[in-house]
Amino acid sequence: MIRSDRVFGLAIVLVALAMIAGALQFQEPFFASGPVGPKVFPILIAGLMVLCGGLMMARPDPEPDWPHAMSLLRIAVAVVVMVGYAYALKPFGFLLPTAIASGVIAVLIRPDALRATLTGAGLSVGLFLIFKYALGLTLVPWRWPF
Repeated sequence: MIRSDRVFGLAIVLVALAMIAGALQFQEPFFASGPVGPKVFPILIAGLMVLCGGLMMARPDPEPDWPHAMSLLRIAVAVVVMVGYAYALKPFGFLLPTAIASGVIAVLIRPDALRATLTGAGLSVGLFLIFKYALGLTLVPWRWPF
């Protein structure tokens, strides 16, 4: 029985319908910024989502092989690390949270503490240099909240 694509397709359609309902609640600005207004883009994206979700329900793929419990645990840890990373950027700056998050993700991929530490430090400094000097973003390298 092919259930996962149909369930996911239904979820996509329901989210898209909620997006359409939300977009229809947008107020038109007094001074229109363009000919289409703020409602058109979200409704267009939601319409494409309805189409894709409907296709997933109509023509599902064969049932996939789901990952084992350990793989799901690693994915959950990675999600928690990335959410923590997002919250840590403002109080601690860019370098320390990026080094810790990328080091933990590296350990999840390959459990080698030395390589993970070097990967975290290298990614942190390398990404900072790219974002700050090559792309011109204004990043705070570090900040101590205490």
